[in-house]
Amino acid sequence: MRKKLVLWGKNTTEEKLLIGIELLDKENKVKIHCFPEEVATEDFYKQMMNDWREGKEMTLPENHTVIERDLNITESILPDDILVDRTDLINRAKTEWHFVVLSSKMNEMYSDELEELKEKVSQLTKFDSGIWNDMKTFWGKVDAQVREKNLFRDHAQNLRDKTNELFGTLKELKSDLEKEFKEKSKVVQSEFNVMLDNVQQKIDKDLGLKPIFEELKTIQQKFNDADFTREDRRAIWKRLDGYFKVVKEKRFGGGGPQNQSGNNAYDRIKRRYDGLLSAIDKMSSSIKRDEDEMAFQERKINTTDGQLEQEIRMAKLQMIKQRVESKQVKLNDMLETKKSLEDRLTKEKERQAANERKKEVAKAKTEVKDKIAKEIKEKEAARKPTDDKLKEAASQLSPQKGKKKEKVETPPVDVATEMTATKEAETSAPIEPSEEQVEKVKKAAKAKVKTEEE
Repeated sequence: MRKKLVLWGKNTTEEKLLIGIELLDKENKVKIHCFPEEVATEDFYKQMMNDWREGKEMTLPENHTVIERDLNITESILPDDILVDRTDLINRAKTEWHFVVLSSKMNEMYSDELEELKEKVSQLTKFDSGIWNDMKTFWGKVDAQVREKNLFRDHAQNLRDKTNELFGTLKELKSDLEKEFKEKSKVVQSEFNVMLDNVQQKIDKDLGLKPIFEELKTIQQKFNDADFTREDRRAIWKRLDGYFKVVKEKRFGGGGPQNQSGNNAYDRIKRRYDGLLSAIDKMSSSIKRDEDEMAFQERKINTTDGQLEQEIRMAKLQMIKQRVESKQVKLNDMLETKKSLEDRLTKEKERQAANERKKEVAKAKTEVKDKIAKEIKEKEAARKPTDDKLKEAASQLSPQKGKKKEKVETPPVDVATEMTATKEAETSAPIEPSEEQVEKVKKAAKAKVKTEEE
């Protein structure tokens, strides 16, 4: 956060002023420099913005007014006779600077406590677990404030570095204990290696997998309760986990069906929708955490005994409220997008359902056509022997059907002789069957064939 602010303003007589405001965090005050218009040239304004605001050395002209005011969260930084257009910058600076002052005071308080611990550590000749626990308690308090972002990064880093230095001194005194712990860890590691070697032999002999699996579970329970160095624990776990995988592979097999994601429009929208739901859930959770934090800060404000902590929590409460408002705007946009995607999913599902119905209709038509064609072929195949027999019967009749009556040429005789000759000719000449007779023969042949088939 910047500790200096430059902006234009005016006094009650409408005279233009260049205003420079700086925070005096240790004194909990602000110093206001007011430069009249004849001094506030463009070059001077740029110098104030680029040098003075950034903390660089700069000589200010004597012809300007200096005002010091206490920093108060309930009052404005500027006096009533100085007006500015960017009141939002003033309000923001007031909130942030109040937090800066309170955070700085908290840093000083922890720094003093750390100096006391440093004095105790410097007098030690051997490791003292009591002071070690005091250091852990101290850092627990500091770390809680760091996680709540009540301390600035540079303050937190300075406290961390000094704390780590003291822990380093204590660790040197603790080295003998650590050496003993490492030796103990090696012994325990050897015991587990013997148990795992026994498991390996049973696996190699293809013994019962279920008893081996139960034995591994027992070893795992012992492993969780055992004291190891990090390296020894990692080595034993690598073997133990490997045997678990081998036994599971032998018992249940590996692999499995994998779901294939579709690439159609509905799947793409659904993936985006699912991702948005996840983002909405995260944003809602974030807002919920901020609201819980606000409630927590409000409870702490009402119950805390320390004035400093109460004030810093009030300042932090204001910042959290602004953060919640910003997140709520983003969440509202996400919810609108969610509704839009839901509409698109509904339309896409209806479109897919319509396409499925069309496919089903087309499939049904194809099946009907194929069924009809199949039935026709089956009927043709069944009728072929009958047709062949009909053709054979018809072929036996067709030569006689095509013959014409033979005309008998006789010389003129008397009537009696002519009648006799005509009668003999009609008797001896081939008789041509009529159409009706041919049809009767065909029907008789069909009936005969049918009787033979039955």
